[in-house]
Amino acid sequence: MGLLIFIRNKMYDWKLASSVGFDVPVISVGNITAGGTGKTPHIEYLIELFSSNYKVATLSRGYRRMTKGFIIADTHSTARTIGDEPFQFHSKYPQTIVSVAEERMTAIPSLLQLRPDVQLVLLDDAFQHRSVIADIHILLTDYKRLYTRDYILPFGLLRESKSGAKRAQIIVITKCPENMSLDEKKNLINEINPTQNQTVYFSYIQYKPLYPLSVNQTQINEQTNVLLVTGIANASYLINHLEKQFPFVHHLPFQDHHYFTINDIEEIIETFQNIDSQNKIIVTTEKDAARLMLFQDKILSSKLPFYAQPIGVQFLFDEQTSFQNQLIHLVEKYYPSIDDLEVDFELIQ
Repeated sequence: MGLLIFIRNKMYDWKLASSVGFDVPVISVGNITAGGTGKTPHIEYLIELFSSNYKVATLSRGYRRMTKGFIIADTHSTARTIGDEPFQFHSKYPQTIVSVAEERMTAIPSLLQLRPDVQLVLLDDAFQHRSVIADIHILLTDYKRLYTRDYILPFGLLRESKSGAKRAQIIVITKCPENMSLDEKKNLINEINPTQNQTVYFSYIQYKPLYPLSVNQTQINEQTNVLLVTGIANASYLINHLEKQFPFVHHLPFQDHHYFTINDIEEIIETFQNIDSQNKIIVTTEKDAARLMLFQDKILSSKLPFYAQPIGVQFLFDEQTSFQNQLIHLVEKYYPSIDDLEVDFELIQ
């Protein structure tokens, strides 16, 4: 696999394979590592950053969806039809145009034709899709699993050679501890060894208040017991967070992007009922909630307290403004304000 990707990348490097650019700004968010690096909350961060001034569209593969081809999300979309992550975008940001397709290069023209109001495209997990020219590549790497310390599949988790990271203009080390020191920051930048055209940022997970998925709620306090239900690549960060908040956290894990069955729902209910406490709740991620709520009637009829744990990202070392400005300036090049335009009146006359 690694050899095939190496050959394909070289074909693009040597201009033996062609890439296509578009008339709207395209920002790609991805990684070179298999598994979770925090793409979803970073995409959501960008949606929130740009949505007040631009019509934003997301384009994802729609991993493990039960449909094929290019689809724009609508009121009938579910996690089954567009995938759990795009459905999360669609549910949380209804003004954002959410689309899915296997082939990004052919999907973007279809998107722009059907929705000519699109002003910015966010490519989700597209770092390896070199057939599309992105204006900027944001490469994410997990603080605990830096790509610099990894190996190509199947010996490690790298999708391609470490040298592929040089294609990124921005590298974000994600899931950092909030109290990271300046010395560690310097050491990590030295390890990444960015080029002159690359900027390295550091982000951490921001855990937001739980919100209910079911009608039945309970009074949550420091004595509440938690059944955590996940189907994500790496639940360790969430487990650590919840264990700091609650005295007992029982984790019921499923495969990443797992589509829950009625038997799974019954297992969740039985496991919850077997927890020896009257003060207890069920917690899941927003991504898992998109798939769990395909059985909304069963969950509601169970009258059990299901909650979702939303997350966001924040940037360390007061570099949030720098990160935002780097991207805003890129997009503004496509849409200069009247004050920025230099008009040659002699040519007009």
